[in-house]
Parts: sequence; structure tokens; C-alpha cells
Amino acid sequence: MGALRDIYINECVPALREEFGYKNVMEIPQIKKIVLNMGLGEAVQNPKIVEGAAEELTRIAGQKAIVTKAKKSIATFKLRVGMPIGCCVTLRGDKMYDFFSKLVNVALPRVRDFRGLSPKGFDGRGNYSMGIQEEIIFPEIDYDKIDKIKGLNITIVTTAKTDVESASLLRMLGLPFKK
Repeated sequence: MGALRDIYINECVPALREEFGYKNVMEIPQIKKIVLNMGLGEAVQNPKIVEGAAEELTRIAGQKAIVTKAKKSIATFKLRVGMPIGCCVTLRGDKMYDFFSKLVNVALPRVRDFRGLSPKGFDGRGNYSMGIQEEIIFPEIDYDKIDKIKGLNITIVTTAKTDVESASLLRMLGLPFKK
């Protein structure tokens, strides 16, 4: 069992129970899954870029990335149905906790001029989304081997009913929010 899961069970659960007055253990919010998504608009001109992005996302997540394809044709972007335009990974369980720990302790401190994450990334249902402009903040990515710096979106899905509960959970787990 990972160290972050131990922190959740031993520290976060009692603190959340006390803060919000949960009567049932199943009411206490927890992280359900983490979704990593890389959208590549330039894949329309260069389909090979998707393979490199999927390989990088696989290295970052520790799980194989799937290539996402266009669902609609858009003539102005020269996009046709079925063309590869991105890649994504959904993490659950131990891999999810390992990635979250790596994100908080290793990757975010490597961001240049980092002052904390915006608290505006909540969706109203307890889920948090953030964007990372450079995937090179992750230690698995070798700076010399990448052809172009790409960004990625990270969505943390929780079982919390409100944004306040979710923010409290993520703050206790170590996610640094701006004041």
C-alpha cells in the first residue's frame, strides 16, 4: 500500500469527518480516478506526433495511453472522422496514488515561477482540472529526446459532493493551492 493512501486513511479521513461532520464512513470524499489528456491539434498535419505523445504519456503515467480519434469532421481545421488527434490515460487505485504523489512532490515543484494552483479549476461537483504547459516537468521525460514541448490536462475526479469538500481533501493530500 502506498504512503499517500496511508496518509489518506490515517490523517485525512478523521480530519474530514471532524470538519464536515460526516456520520457515515462512505460519505467521506476520496479520489476516484485521475485522467491525463493530451490534445494535439497539430496532429492533423503530422499524424506521427500522436505516437510520440502517447509514448511520453505512457512514461509519465506508468500505464499505456490510448489514442483518441476525432468524432466529427470539421472542414475549417481539415479534420476528418477517425483521425488521431490526442491521447489519454485513466488512472485508478495504486497507480493513481503513485501519480498523485509524484505530481505533488516532484513535478509541481519543478514548474518555473510556481506560486500554487488556481482554486478556480473546480467544476461545481467536486472535480478538479488543471493544465500543465510543459510535460518536461516530469522526471521520466528526457529533454533531449522530445521533438516539441507539449502540454497536458489533468483531471482529478473525487467522490465529494461540493467543491469545498474536494478542495479540503486535495489540500490535505498535499495539492498546493493559491491563497
